[in-house]
Amino acid sequence: MSTTAFTPDELEAIEEKGFVLRMACLPATAVGLYFLVRPWPADTWAVRVAWTCFISYFLFCWTSCFHEMAHQTLTRWRWLDITLGRILGTLIYTPYTVYREAHVRHHAYVNRPYDWELWPYSSPACSRAFRRAFVIFDIAFGFIASPVIYSRIFFHPDSPLKSRAIRRTIWLEYGAIVLFWSLVFARLAYADTWMRYGKVWLMPHMIAGVMQTMRKLTEHLGMASYDPMLGTRTVIGNNWITRLASFVNFDIFIHGPHHRHPRLAQNHLEEKMNEYLLNNPGTKYPVYSNYLRATADMIPYVWRNPGVGMNVGAAPPRQTRFPDSMDFPADVVPPA
Repeated sequence: MSTTAFTPDELEAIEEKGFVLRMACLPATAVGLYFLVRPWPADTWAVRVAWTCFISYFLFCWTSCFHEMAHQTLTRWRWLDITLGRILGTLIYTPYTVYREAHVRHHAYVNRPYDWELWPYSSPACSRAFRRAFVIFDIAFGFIASPVIYSRIFFHPDSPLKSRAIRRTIWLEYGAIVLFWSLVFARLAYADTWMRYGKVWLMPHMIAGVMQTMRKLTEHLGMASYDPMLGTRTVIGNNWITRLASFVNFDIFIHGPHHRHPRLAQNHLEEKMNEYLLNNPGTKYPVYSNYLRATADMIPYVWRNPGVGMNVGAAPPRQTRFPDSMDFPADVVPPA
């Protein structure tokens, strides 16, 4: 498995930013699960719906936490990021190493045909009809679609993952997922508590999957540019709700600077975006003041043409040789 090579200054910035408050999604989910099992303050449908929505949102935040673990920018300690990533990946059915390897290439080749993370939207081999059908599946069943999309980088015949060590690690992670959920399902079958599982875990997880897919599409769908600053939508909130939501999601909403500088600590992303705006007054960056406006800009592409890059009019990118092992660079320089 590749690991992120930080400079001393980058490590210092990661340490200074802190991460405890941003990880509120983990204990918040536990609290929500407890009160969904033991309804409080009353056992009514309204209370159950409220706790289900509460859990769903913080399960959605898990994906942002998982994202930071893949970048290895959550904490200063790489071993902790990897360990927590493997635990979280097991719970959301996606091996940590599969996600990291796909995500490294997503940063390197955003919106291009070899952007594994944005398949099928990035693939000119996928017809518009297929992409229209898939985007509906992706939104409605994101908790299934996401593991399927990420698995392609490992199981596809043209997988770039040739290293025996990496493939062995991924097999072990898949094995851990199968073992863990087999034990869970065996316990559910023995106790005949499938209905409780559906209400307490499956339903919130499905809703969180919808949120995660909508976030992904809002940041990327309909974007043609291969430049990470111009080919992604960035949200810098002008109200406390958007800013709080961005904070608990590790400021991943400030997506352009994150794509351009994947080793940059989250608390410097807004500063970096302002720097680009100041230094390039003639460039129209896709920056929005709230997430609803960014989503409204994306929505027409869901049916009209769910794609990115070549599928929405970009010229074919120049082909390059792809290394077997990759890392997140400090600066993803746009292609010439």
